[in-house]
Amino acid sequence: MGPSLILAAADNGANLLSARYLMAFSLGFHIILSCFGVAFPAMIYVVHRRGLKNNDPDALMLARRWGKAAAVLFAVGAVSGTALAFEMGLLWPGLMGQFGDVIGLAFALEGIFFFLEAIFIGIYLYGWRGLPAKVHLNTLIPITISGVLGTFFILSVNGWMNEPSGFNIDVYQATGQVVDVNPWAAMFNGAVATQFLHMLPATYMVAGFVVGSVYAIGLLKGRTDRLHKMGAAVGFATGAIAVPIQVLTGDLAARNVASSQPVKFAAIEMLQETTSGAPLTLGGVLIDGQKRFAIEIPNLTSLLQDFDPNSTIQGLDATPEALQPPVNIVHLSFQLMVGIGLMLLAMALFGGWRRWRTGKLPESRRWYYALAVAGPASVIALEAGWTTTEVGRQPWIAQNVMLVEDAVTPRGGIGLLLIGLFVVYTGMGLSLWFVLRAMSARWRRGEDAGTPYGPDPLPPEANPPERIRAGAPDG
Repeated sequence: MGPSLILAAADNGANLLSARYLMAFSLGFHIILSCFGVAFPAMIYVVHRRGLKNNDPDALMLARRWGKAAAVLFAVGAVSGTALAFEMGLLWPGLMGQFGDVIGLAFALEGIFFFLEAIFIGIYLYGWRGLPAKVHLNTLIPITISGVLGTFFILSVNGWMNEPSGFNIDVYQATGQVVDVNPWAAMFNGAVATQFLHMLPATYMVAGFVVGSVYAIGLLKGRTDRLHKMGAAVGFATGAIAVPIQVLTGDLAARNVASSQPVKFAAIEMLQETTSGAPLTLGGVLIDGQKRFAIEIPNLTSLLQDFDPNSTIQGLDATPEALQPPVNIVHLSFQLMVGIGLMLLAMALFGGWRRWRTGKLPESRRWYYALAVAGPASVIALEAGWTTTEVGRQPWIAQNVMLVEDAVTPRGGIGLLLIGLFVVYTGMGLSLWFVLRAMSARWRRGEDAGTPYGPDPLPPEANPPERIRAGAPDG
């Protein structure tokens, strides 16, 4: 290989690494915000409906404040989501150029529901003064539905990358062109059902526990008013309901991965050789091809996967080393996700048991400390799960169809783009933090208290500004 070819290969390798980091950073940032875009409207609906049904001013106040917070989160999420859409074309023209007709419909439908969600969020925010109470409440329903459907369509693209379908490659003319395109078959690929069923409760788990965490921190700081207790309770309940569903659908997703992506499954289980009675490996890393610091439970992987302790599970030895993912990253990220998920499940079960036995959730400082930690822990579990999904597919961008290195753009400057995006996203993240903190500070000072409709101690002839100021106590 001549010097020019060596330099070209080195440049392409650096370009590929930068593009991977750029995509990973963008997705890792956006996925957190997308959870609130999907799940938060349903949480707002619960407290808003409670406020109307029970004449509860605190619940209405909570709904109004959460609506404002949701709008800020949605605005930042819209920016990061738009950046991701552009990155798909800019960074991976090999994929989009060849398979754009296959997966383009799902992107288009996701965009439609994104805009519908944005429209109804605006209607909800400004509908406090202009809409009848029940109509205003029901504007949250299309927001929630749009979030769910948008999630399905974008996950159908990721599912397609894991199990490509809905096309053929023209092998007869030896052109490599994509023919017989069926975008609906591509959308309803073999992976989309399990990925969607696993991701949807994840959005509720993250949104619920993060919201509960915020109010738990407030309670630990001495803000023991009813509004804070309600916020913590609704947040915990949302996460607690989602976690068992998450665990069950996670089992379904793992079984699908084992059958359709055996190399990824072997990396998840750190199974180096095809084995009958495959053990379950807890912890551990591969060092120079040797498994170190691991605890093995004999036959458990075979038992969990096939309900047969002696079934054969394909190992990494069945795949050339060049087509294997980075095993340590995939294995440890999966174990981190499962470990946190099981701890959150234990917390959900304990809280549910206490609620059943005593009629209320725990209110000790120890409980609120646990809830405060549950929010960040759920985010870590989310990121770990997506790391498992995406890194476990490497080196393929579309499983067994196209390698990542064949999809990446040949253009230079991706490293500079990565630095620029990091600066911009850091600024967006800090801005989001400061805006939410400023809103919280105003609420603590008693500004923006009350709601334009709902229970109010003032007589009917009072004017609207007085009615707003005389609303629920600040939380």
